[in-house]
Amino acid sequence: MNVVLISTYELGRQPFGLASPAAWLREAGAHVTCMDLSRSALPEEPVRLADLVAFYVPMHTATRLAIHWVGRVRELNPHAHLCFFGLYAPINEHCLRKLGAQTILGGEFEEGLVALVKRLEAAELAGRNACSTGAQPEPQPETMISTARQRFRVPDRSGLPDLRHYARLEMDGGERRIVGYTEASRGCQHLCRHCPIVPVYQGRFRIVQREVVLEDIRQQVAAGATHITFGDPDFWNGIGHSLAIVEALHREYPRVTYDATIKTEHLLKYAHLLERLRETGCLFVTSAVETIDDRVLRLFDKGHTREDFVRVAELFREVGLTLSPTFIPFHPWTTVEDYQELLALLAELDLAESVAPVQLAIRLLIPAGSKLLELPELLSRIGKFDERDLSYRWAHADARVERLYRDVRRIVSMARNNGLTRKETFSQMWEAARHAAGESSAAASSIEILPARATIPYINEPWFC
Repeated sequence: MNVVLISTYELGRQPFGLASPAAWLREAGAHVTCMDLSRSALPEEPVRLADLVAFYVPMHTATRLAIHWVGRVRELNPHAHLCFFGLYAPINEHCLRKLGAQTILGGEFEEGLVALVKRLEAAELAGRNACSTGAQPEPQPETMISTARQRFRVPDRSGLPDLRHYARLEMDGGERRIVGYTEASRGCQHLCRHCPIVPVYQGRFRIVQREVVLEDIRQQVAAGATHITFGDPDFWNGIGHSLAIVEALHREYPRVTYDATIKTEHLLKYAHLLERLRETGCLFVTSAVETIDDRVLRLFDKGHTREDFVRVAELFREVGLTLSPTFIPFHPWTTVEDYQELLALLAELDLAESVAPVQLAIRLLIPAGSKLLELPELLSRIGKFDERDLSYRWAHADARVERLYRDVRRIVSMARNNGLTRKETFSQMWEAARHAAGESSAAASSIEILPARATIPYINEPWFC
């Protein structure tokens, strides 16, 4: 059975979402070709020979790009069985089925992919064409959303581009480190309304066994990685599991650093453990703050407040860790004054250069199945579901906010093209917000951005959801 696994985008990382199922499928006897279209053109011959083509869709951007590639894959091989797997597959089932998807797998997908391959092999042996596209395809027997506990295999990264071709870690003095990527858990125990994980995992999370994670790290260090990104939605969902992994990592590779994503609520709850992060080689922590408006934080059901964020920023400064907050600054409740207040607070907390510029230009996505749709006050503000954008349409009631959003997006794009620093980009955003608020250029309302204490470590690829 010839299987092609395709990733279109995963934040500049070598995709765990291909390497993990590749190990399972090769163990089951399949001939697997992994393709990362964020790093290379589509290799056509393996697609022509494929019995199964499976697109990995862990996020919104990856799904839209996968949809773009479906037509070309079908031109090359109209008879291959078409599968989509990953977080965004089940929540976009309707759109993907219309494109010809025959199998959709979300949540813990490895066992489902193995079952699919075995089904296709059995059909082939029985003389049935289970890969053909028909007007009335049979319902898939594999569970579309599985949160079953799995015994993971060590990811098989053979056939993927070398780690040197992926995003690097930018350090002080111009040093660039090769970055590896792994996951110690999937899903999340929380139910934040805006999060696309919730419709799939429904408050559950599943761990990847410790030795599997460590062996995956070992093979990436052997391939040149000197920094590891843990891609768990919340690294401290299973805090004992996570701490045991980073302590083992530090014992074995004391010079290898890492970063992780941790919920603001957990950073405050387990503040006494922040020093252990620093001591085990953590360089920075990404945390989804989203907004500093307490009312909107309650609507999002984030579990933290503006004051909690401020306190976490202070704790990080005391401990000597870098906090990298992320935001959704543009949503139906945003005001121009809110945006100004966000920028002012980031400058006050000395975080202006810790925030990737694109994070200050993010617009709220409302995917199918979002818990945001439970909010009556939102339903009156949104339009129809847009199958091209894979999100419900919405326009802000205040035209100034829409103009500010467009201006900030333009600033981010221009800054990236012209190589502006984060400080320069932040200053331009501040001026755009002042202009949106109707303040004259001559008004004495400048913002002081203090020089960073040291060069902020960051991954050098723009972040998109």
